[in-house]
Amino acid sequence: MRTLVLNAGFEPLAVVSFKRAMVLVLNAKATVVAADYEHPVHTTIGDLDRPTVILLTRYVRIPTGRAVPVTRRGVLRRDGHRCGYCGKAATTIDHVLPRSRGGKDTWENLVACCLRCNNEKSDRTPSEMRWHLRVRPQAPHGTSWLVRGIERPQPDWDEYLAPVAA
Repeated sequence: MRTLVLNAGFEPLAVVSFKRAMVLVLNAKATVVAADYEHPVHTTIGDLDRPTVILLTRYVRIPTGRAVPVTRRGVLRRDGHRCGYCGKAATTIDHVLPRSRGGKDTWENLVACCLRCNNEKSDRTPSEMRWHLRVRPQAPHGTSWLVRGIERPQPDWDEYLAPVAA
């Protein structure tokens, strides 16, 4: 069971285990906003509701300008697991400008790609193949990209994630 941690301003901050959430609540560093009432936590002091969303009691300042690190999983997620060339299901990533020609591992140079297109393209550019990208690759933005674990949200989190969905 995972718990969404909200900053004192109600913006998503992190996803933690319910055990970590219980420690924050019991130490009065957070309050429970939403809980799973069907599966309480049995303790020596009694049964407690299992928190699914907690709110920190003090505001945690987040450094501005945090960049989203480039990862294979992130590129696939950004592109909706769809090939940037043909639109079919993608399981690999492709360098638009191949690495052999100086292409870098950046959000702007990587796209999700199906195995067939990736093999066929090889070390050529899309223009050499007379292919067109379905979307222009760019770095993702928004809080939901900076908070680990949000890619698999729970129904209780919807109202807290809606304003920042990517």
